[in-house]
Amino acid sequence: MPHARTRNPSPIPEVTWDTGLKEMNETWKGAIACLGVAVFFVMTIGIIYWQVVDQPNKNWILKGGFSGLIWERRAHSLLIQTLSEDKTFVEIDVGNVATPDMEVPFVRNLCWLNKTEFCYTWDSVAEVKISLEIADESETECYSMTWTPVHCHVELKDCFSMENVSWYGGASVHAPIWPLNDVDVPMQPFRVSDLRDNPSGFGSVLERYFLGSSGVAVLVAPHIPLHVGVQSRQQFCLQTAPGMERLPLQYTVCVGQNIKTVHQEAVQQLSVPFRELPNMNVLRLPFWKLPANVDSGVKVERELRTFSNRLRRHHLGEGVISLDEHSTSLLSNMDHDYLNGKRRMLKRQTRDLPFVKLLNISVTLSPYLSVDSPEFQTSMQDGTQDYWLSLPSGPQARLVPLLTQWREKYCVKLNITNPEAITWFLEKVGNLHSRLGMEYIILEGGEGNPFEEQALRPPAALTGDEYIGLLAGLAERIGDNVIVSAGARSSHKPLFIRMSALQSDWSYAGLKGIIPSLLHYSLLGYNFFIPDAVGGTLSSELVTDDELFIRWLGIMAFLPVLSFQTPPWASGDDKVINFTRICIAKHQDFVVPLIEKYAEEWQASGNPIYRPLWWVSPEDPATFTVDDEFLIGDEVLVAPVTEKGALQRDIYLPNSDFQWQDTNNAKVFDGGTLLQSYPAGLGEVPVFIRKTS
Repeated sequence: MPHARTRNPSPIPEVTWDTGLKEMNETWKGAIACLGVAVFFVMTIGIIYWQVVDQPNKNWILKGGFSGLIWERRAHSLLIQTLSEDKTFVEIDVGNVATPDMEVPFVRNLCWLNKTEFCYTWDSVAEVKISLEIADESETECYSMTWTPVHCHVELKDCFSMENVSWYGGASVHAPIWPLNDVDVPMQPFRVSDLRDNPSGFGSVLERYFLGSSGVAVLVAPHIPLHVGVQSRQQFCLQTAPGMERLPLQYTVCVGQNIKTVHQEAVQQLSVPFRELPNMNVLRLPFWKLPANVDSGVKVERELRTFSNRLRRHHLGEGVISLDEHSTSLLSNMDHDYLNGKRRMLKRQTRDLPFVKLLNISVTLSPYLSVDSPEFQTSMQDGTQDYWLSLPSGPQARLVPLLTQWREKYCVKLNITNPEAITWFLEKVGNLHSRLGMEYIILEGGEGNPFEEQALRPPAALTGDEYIGLLAGLAERIGDNVIVSAGARSSHKPLFIRMSALQSDWSYAGLKGIIPSLLHYSLLGYNFFIPDAVGGTLSSELVTDDELFIRWLGIMAFLPVLSFQTPPWASGDDKVINFTRICIAKHQDFVVPLIEKYAEEWQASGNPIYRPLWWVSPEDPATFTVDDEFLIGDEVLVAPVTEKGALQRDIYLPNSDFQWQDTNNAKVFDGGTLLQSYPAGLGEVPVFIRKTS
């Protein structure tokens, strides 16, 4: 019998739990779904907020003893700051990471096991590896950076901000300015060019080195193709072009306590440890450019005789009479041994040969040869066309000399990688010396790369400015009497270098550019230079402005070599000739001993001979932009007048711990002082000597 269930006496109907749950799900289904969606949105907003707002903008990448490297994701830039963040050494805009409106993620170190390295890859852009290098007993910390493109279409570009930093170094330019913050140069290959032909390019001295007033130095790897551009008062940029080779952008950033400290450390990397002094006799005599526009060697000899007599007549002492390449060619092609028996030489020729050898002359040579010359025609006939830079042509890859231009003529250029061509050139120099007995040789024409200028692929040994270094090596083989016209990674060699030509005016392309140029050359290690002639040589015309001549000569008296194109007697004014005699004597008696003294210091330490004011006051911002004063060593300050018509000028005396004495009136002033409207009449150059206790 089935069990009878007891009836529930309660009036509330009986409902099972299962039925209630179903009824509740039906009731609350929409509410629960809405709640889930709300939670999802809240979590999403939270994540976005963390990534965009709450996530720190700065990410410390590496930390050294006193400095650290920071990634600033919103600005797409790297910053090197002190660990206390109270000083920024440099800000680097990393242009290859992303477009300006793109949000860059929070970077994570893929080399996290190594505390001195940082590695990261931006998808489809580039890989970066940064190494922190701290040498023992060094006062600097260096960050070595290597960007490598992920594919061949990536253009690597890093820009260094000029905000609160004065920058120096790099390359000379048409109108040199110190510091380079006010320079404007379009992005272009970073190689030496002839500023006469390419005034918007880079000039005769170039190093892959930039120095900042905040205590930062940038050294770029030497053998990678590099483009550089400068945007006035904004930034300068390093760039590599995209290509199948996927070439990296490599540079090292070193920071230190101040600009002097970091430069003294960086210069050891910039140059080889052993620096050689050039022939110091070059300092002792002024150079006089022979103003000869003639068409024969006989006429060149006549001009030499006349010019030498005029130097003696005006009591200007001995000097080196400088022949340009055209006059050198005319003189060297004179057949002084005119068939020596088949015909008698003219009496004038037999008399002039010993006369030329008795003179102090300099000749000018270049690695160029005109295609119209007999020597070139002979080389094409006897199969020595590989003496010239050439390209293979035709099915048999026959070498065809590369045509280029030099001094408005079509020429070929010496293949400096060919030992036989070098031997031929050295024999040419030897024959010239036996004929003329010249004192010095000016070897110009290293500037430019004919391959790259014509969008041709150069041999590996001749990329960029490699030709300049090889030409400097050739100059060394000729002897210690060679003066070159371009320098790149050759400041350690025992050579004088000739400065770029300047305009005959008062602008930065003229007289105002002299001091920025000498500071630039010296900072890069080229202390032994021959400045452009008094009054400038960009034009072949003689200087007719006596004030410009005198002010220019007043500066030149304190430089390594006095050089003239306009002779002082051209003005017809005795005061110009007298002032020239005074400057020649001052240079020989006062300046040359100073240069010889500090040349030994340069050889031992790399410290420049000619120094900016910040050298003795490296943490004084007032010294960072002074471009019309300079120091010789730490003891002599020169403050010439560079404004037309001025008879006074403001002079800043650096370092509050120093005292400076005016050599003209013996007055003594404290360092850290601005002398306003200090008198400097025409023919006067304010010079101060540091007083020692």
